[in-house]
Amino acid sequence: MIAELQCVVLDCPEPARLAAFYAALLGGTVDRPDPRWAVDDDWSTVHTPGGQVLAFQRVRDHRPPVWPDPARPQQFHLDLGVPDLDRAEPEVLALGARLLDAGPADRGWRVYSDPAGHPFCLVRH
Repeated sequence: MIAELQCVVLDCPEPARLAAFYAALLGGTVDRPDPRWAVDDDWSTVHTPGGQVLAFQRVRDHRPPVWPDPARPQQFHLDLGVPDLDRAEPEVLALGARLLDAGPADRGWRVYSDPAGHPFCLVRH
């Protein structure tokens, strides 16, 4: 092993807003004190109950991906496991997510975007 993952960083226009979205979606603590970084108007974090850390970095003139347009590709996305897609969907939409691709009714995943436009999937587990 060469390195240990510290966090996953998402570029966005409003770090605190996106941190609040993911904390409501995944649980966890927004901007918990951590000696690895300082939080401010340009950097916000969520320490999730599972131990993962998501960080949100302000990027002026942020251009979100356009799913599934290859001219502005997603570059990466998060897969988030849920027991029931139909129950989870209205909850993530109420948090500010947007449905991008519901797919056929029997498919085990759906594609959404967070409030800053990053794609993520809810996956039935």
